[in-house]
Amino acid sequence: MRPNTAPRVTGREQIVLNEVFFATVASGLEALLAEELAALGADAVRIQHAGVQFAGDLACGYQVCLWSRLASRVLLRLAHFHAPDASTLKAGIEQIPWEDHLAPDGSFVVAFTGSSQAIRNTHFGALTVKDGIVDRFRARTGGRPSVRAERPDIRLAVHLFREQVTVYLDLAGESLHRRAYRLEQGAAPLKESLAAALLLQAGWPAIAADGGALFDPVCGAGTLLIEGAWIAADIAPGLLRSYYGFQGWLGHVPALWQRLRRDAQARRVAGLAGLPPIVGCDADGGVVALAQANLDRAGLAGRVRIAQGDLTQAAPPREVRSGLVVANPPYGERLESPGTARTLHAALGARLTGSFAGWRAAVISGLPEAGSLLRCSRPADLEVANGALPCTVWVWEVPGSEVPVRGEAAAVVAPDPGLEALANRLRKNARHLGRWARREGIEAYRVYDADLPEYAFAIDRYGDWLHVQEYAPPAQVDPEAAARRRAALLAALPDWMEVPMDRVVFKTRERQRGRAQYHRQGAAGSERIVTEGGLRFRVNLTDYLDTGLFLDHRLTRSLLREEAAGKRFLNLFCYTGSATVYAAAGGALSTTSVDLSATYLGWARENLVLNGLSDARHRLIQADGRVWIDEDTETYDLIFLDPPTFSNSKRMAGTWEVQRDHVGLIASVMARLAPDGQLIFSTNHRRFRLDPAVAERWRVEDLSRATLPPDFVRNPGIHRCYRIRAR
Repeated sequence: MRPNTAPRVTGREQIVLNEVFFATVASGLEALLAEELAALGADAVRIQHAGVQFAGDLACGYQVCLWSRLASRVLLRLAHFHAPDASTLKAGIEQIPWEDHLAPDGSFVVAFTGSSQAIRNTHFGALTVKDGIVDRFRARTGGRPSVRAERPDIRLAVHLFREQVTVYLDLAGESLHRRAYRLEQGAAPLKESLAAALLLQAGWPAIAADGGALFDPVCGAGTLLIEGAWIAADIAPGLLRSYYGFQGWLGHVPALWQRLRRDAQARRVAGLAGLPPIVGCDADGGVVALAQANLDRAGLAGRVRIAQGDLTQAAPPREVRSGLVVANPPYGERLESPGTARTLHAALGARLTGSFAGWRAAVISGLPEAGSLLRCSRPADLEVANGALPCTVWVWEVPGSEVPVRGEAAAVVAPDPGLEALANRLRKNARHLGRWARREGIEAYRVYDADLPEYAFAIDRYGDWLHVQEYAPPAQVDPEAAARRRAALLAALPDWMEVPMDRVVFKTRERQRGRAQYHRQGAAGSERIVTEGGLRFRVNLTDYLDTGLFLDHRLTRSLLREEAAGKRFLNLFCYTGSATVYAAAGGALSTTSVDLSATYLGWARENLVLNGLSDARHRLIQADGRVWIDEDTETYDLIFLDPPTFSNSKRMAGTWEVQRDHVGLIASVMARLAPDGQLIFSTNHRRFRLDPAVAERWRVEDLSRATLPPDFVRNPGIHRCYRIRAR
């Protein structure tokens, strides 16, 4: 064992030279941290995974704690030794002179990482280290320190790798990204250290020195603006912190630390005098208020401007011509669904191109296709981790209209050649279908359905909102080409369709298994009430892959209303009950709606209430429709059967495939049908073929084309629909 210990300090300032430190950092930021440490005076800087090793005196360790904008922790190496098993680990720990670091009645905590053949559990490793420390104190002083998880006198980090143990003293105590200005943080916040990394990667210090501005059009809690102001004003990121891990350490030199803090305070005063323009906005007024409180705690009140404002109206500050526009747009974690996040990325890209020509842009995002959506003209600069979420950083110069773009950059930012044809098709469809929809009293209808094969999107209008779904492209389609088309569509769609960008919801529609299309996609929804056939329905455009109203079933629902008068109606696999509402409105004697999902049964109940149809004649039953139909003893005059294409739900017995299993299900349903009744059977399985056994046993009428609404005639394979009666 080779101990590396700090001396006792007895009131006078002592500095130990040639200490070995290890600064931890988020994966992907090691090179940036190495540059920062060298600038802070560190020697022998060596990049390792998720951290950087360096050498220096105690003053250097303090400086890194106070000034590093990137590091998470600063660890001082105390010892390194071989430990093939738990007994040698404990023995090695006992050899370290802990009385030089901690008082007998002090407190400590151990963070243990790594494993070996003999020590496979980190909790066991930490317990062994704790026992070694306690036993040494008992043997030498008769007392023992206590273990305290929150703010102990010292925090130890012990790492085991290939039977080699390294013992560190954590000088930070708590992660250095906690700057003490952000007490409340909102949803999915960007870590302060990662915000600083984005700014440093973008070259913000040089831009600020030249008087350039910093602007964040989606500022959230203001983290990027605050970190940018602190960088520009030469403010130490650790200046507001009240706790460090070295403060209870016996090797701490208070006089040295206070001198370094006084120097940092003086630099802060001088730096604030020359702060360049720093401005931000956010559409959420509550978040803006939160950001303002953070600014106040950061000592930047009146020096950084934040206001409520929509992304689509974001513009550079009037007093400056250039600078850095920086953003951490929502990407599925902060308040928005992934689909809406893509829309916001496209809006940001359009706004940058339209209003920030000549500026530098820096964006961090968790969306893999963000670069294309943003119209970024170069490859990604960094792959980083924001907590457990992998993110990518892009930095680029926003081209002016007079700046020619060539090569690979042109492929990303140039308009797609087919865009004009797409615009013409959309406008034509919108005019024609808009007149039809107004005449029929329909607010929700399909405007475009992959009419041009290279633009594989389905675009639906829901009142004054657009719901855009991208069909997953085949493997042979170039991902960059697909991303370019997606970005071009989303950037231009609001203008073509005269719909604000914040009312465009975007989703990617891939093949779903079971009822995956019904599973929640995001945390916050855009719920609307739309009118169809004189009836009202609640739709949710963001939270689920489907919206709650199958638009291609519109004529099928009308057929059910026409046939329902005075009849007992059953809606098996009822989803949100839109077919039930139609049947009830058509004068059904009673309705029974069955679905396994309590969420969608509740939605069905709301749709009935919206239309004044919530009396006792309308039953809602939570059950697996396949099992329930075999146990039911009632008979029905009119049955609507629209089962899932596939399901392997844990709440259902076995798996279900509509092509494989539809004959048995239809037989069960027909057993519940009155002698002169009818079953309307529908499926959206694209390759569905009705088994000949069905037509052999019952009378079958193919209604597929008859139930195809005008807005779906371009896609006749959208569903199959049959009327089935007893012979």
